[in-house]
Order: sequence, then C-alpha cells, then structure tokens
Amino acid sequence: MVGILGFLPALAQALDKPGFNWKSLIIGFSAAHYLFETYLSLRQYRVLQRESPPKALDGAIDQETFIKSQTYSRAKSKLGFVSSLYSFLLDSSFIFFDALPKFWGIAGTVLKLWAPARFTGEISQSVVFFLGYNFVSTLLTLPLSIYSTFVLEEKFGFNKQTPSLFITDFIKTQLLTVVIGGPLLSAFLKIIIYFGGQFFYYLWLFTLVFQIVAIVVYPILIQPLFNKVTPMEEGKIKTEVETLAVQLKFPLKDLFVIDGSKRSAHSNAYFYGLPWKKHIVIYDTLIAKFEADEVVAVLAHELGHWALSHTTKMLIIQQIHLFTIFVLFSVFINNMSLYQSFGFGRQKPVMIGFILFSDILEPLNSVLAFALSLLSRKHEYEADAFAVKLNYARELSQALIKLHIQNLSTMDADWLYSSYHYSHPILPERLRAMRWKNEKKE
Repeated sequence: MVGILGFLPALAQALDKPGFNWKSLIIGFSAAHYLFETYLSLRQYRVLQRESPPKALDGAIDQETFIKSQTYSRAKSKLGFVSSLYSFLLDSSFIFFDALPKFWGIAGTVLKLWAPARFTGEISQSVVFFLGYNFVSTLLTLPLSIYSTFVLEEKFGFNKQTPSLFITDFIKTQLLTVVIGGPLLSAFLKIIIYFGGQFFYYLWLFTLVFQIVAIVVYPILIQPLFNKVTPMEEGKIKTEVETLAVQLKFPLKDLFVIDGSKRSAHSNAYFYGLPWKKHIVIYDTLIAKFEADEVVAVLAHELGHWALSHTTKMLIIQQIHLFTIFVLFSVFINNMSLYQSFGFGRQKPVMIGFILFSDILEPLNSVLAFALSLLSRKHEYEADAFAVKLNYARELSQALIKLHIQNLSTMDADWLYSSYHYSHPILPERLRAMRWKNEKKE
C-alpha cells in the first residue's frame, strides 16, 4: 500500500495539465452514462410490454395482477425517462453555464454581508454553498417528487401521504441537512485542510466513526421525527421471531413495529444495530396483510443475511471503496487545471474539487455499482436458501408472492437491466432457486 501511495504525487502532477478541458470530459462522461442508462431502460420497457407472466409464476400470479404490475412498472419507467433526461439536462446546464463558480461567489457575498468576520473563511463559505446549492437542487427536482407521490403512487393506491405531511417531511429534511450536514461538512473540510497530503487516512477514520455513531443515533433521534416506532405486542409473531433469534443466536434486543402505512401501502422489514445489540423493525402493513408464519419467514431471510455475514462483507467493501475514493481525491485536490476549467481562476475550494472529482469518477462508480448489484443478488439467493434450510420454503415463497402482488413489484425484467439495477433477483428467479434448494434438501 505504501509503495502504491508513493506514486500519488507523480500522478497528480501528470494529470495537472494547463489548458486541459476537464469540463468537456465531465460532460462527455455524463452524456455517456445517460445514454447507457437510457439504453438499459429501453430494454426493460420492452419487457414491461409483455402480457403474459413468466412460466415460473404459473399458478402464483393471475393474469389480471400481472397486467396491473406491468402497467404500474411502465408508469414508473416513463417517469424515469423524464426524470433522467431532466437530471442530465440540469446537471449539464449547471456545468456548461458555470453555475458552480456563480453559487460559490454568492455564498461568499452572503457571508460578507451577513456573517461575522470569523465566519468568512473557506470552510464557512463551503457550508453556505452546500446548503444553498442543495436547497436549489431540491426545489428544482421537487415537481417530479410531487408528481411521483400524488399522481403516480396515488393512481395505484399506494400513496398515504397528505400534502401537509409531505410539506412537513420536506421541512424536517431541510432542517436536518442544516443541523447535521453543516457540522459534518465542516469537519470533513477541516480534516483535509489540516492534514494536507495524508488526509485520506484520517478522513476515512472520521467517516467510519460517524457511520457507527449514526447507527446508534438514527433510531433514537432522527427516525422518530418521521415515523412512530412502538414495541411489538405479545402474540404469535413476537414469540416465533424471538424463538428464531434464540435458535440462531441472533443478539435481539428489541422487536418494533413502524407505522409505514402513514406514508405508503408498501411493506418491508429490516434490522439494525451494533454487533452485540440488534433491533428488528417490521412495517405495520406487513403485519396487517400477512400471516404470522409468512412474516417470520421474511425475517428468517433477513436473519440469513446476518448469519452469513452479508452485512459485514458489504460494510468492508464499502470501507475499501470509501478509502479508495479519498486516496484518488488526493490526486485531484490541487489540480489547478481542473478548477480553471470551471471558471475558478486561481481558487481551489476543496468542496468544489470534491464535487468535480465525483463527476470524473462516474464511469468507475458505474462499474462498481454493477459489481455490487451482482454481489447483492448473490447474497439474496443465499439468504433465501438459508430460510429454506430452516424449513420456511413454502412460507417465504408465499410471502414473496404476496409482497409482489401488494406492492405491484416488477415480475419480469430484461437480464442486463436487472443485473445492473436490481439488488434483488426478480420473483421468478427467486422462486425457481428456492424450489431447487427445497427439492435438493428433501
């Protein structure tokens, strides 16, 4: 590692070529990514026009439900076409018309006019820039979010949000961005500036500590702002889940029910917590619409991820990825030609450098996203097999079928699209795999 890191200064110098047009390169990357995503979406849209379910779903999904699922998926796909084109044009316009230096200048002006002198440095200007830029970007994409919630989701009976709740959530999110995002960004930049060329070691350690703290703090301070979480009442589900946890030596501390029905009719379940103290959260919609054995089967699948160390493996991969990003950023942080391409003259704001670096990294991130999607799908198969081994094959199959029916989840997919985008195999693939595992077990 030391030998590899020793090449970083030379690499940084080689990439800092006066007059190099980084702007055209980034716009080219964005255009290529948009075209690739659109190509995949078009492949998927053709599949969504099919009128007959896959053979693996014979006897499980009736024709009417499949057609309704296809219609819902096509509606989301059409919105996706509009959303991706809008995002591409918006991002390209921001780059082409030098929005970044304009926003940066406005942030500096705001500080000079309204803030005390001690708050006029680069870090303070970066925080104001971040909050303002994020707010404007959110407002520009708000119409699509409103349409998705109150038109598309409403049309298919999934939306449970009221306009007042939507506005309240929006305000809470913006306030959290200020309260958490501002100090977090300040610490992020302070570490980079203080430690200089070796910042990536300390920045990675800081983000790791923050992630651990967030795991502890989120359910206590943040989640209650949006959802009501209550202890599960005594009954068959609680008894069987606790029995399963004891059987698997899962360190279950609490079993909660969350009022997911407050915003959506979709169902879900998950667990969180530190290695020695875990909490399971089940959506009230899942409890209301599923048999107790089916709910337990879903949790057997989730506990399979824990038992097979999937969460640990993904965490390690994410940490390696994060450290790599910070190392690569050290190559670009002082690249004067990069800043000048975007109208910053002799200025080199770290915040701006990281934004531009993220755009340059887009092709690599696309490859990584594809690899992580494949790994995630492998983990889902393994978690299903784990539940089958615990004799939940029938219950889990029934639960997955019900989940897909009630959520109108996509039941058929283009192989390339699903491989790139889906973290879970589609329903026919999971049912086939579970039937094979169950037959092999017997």
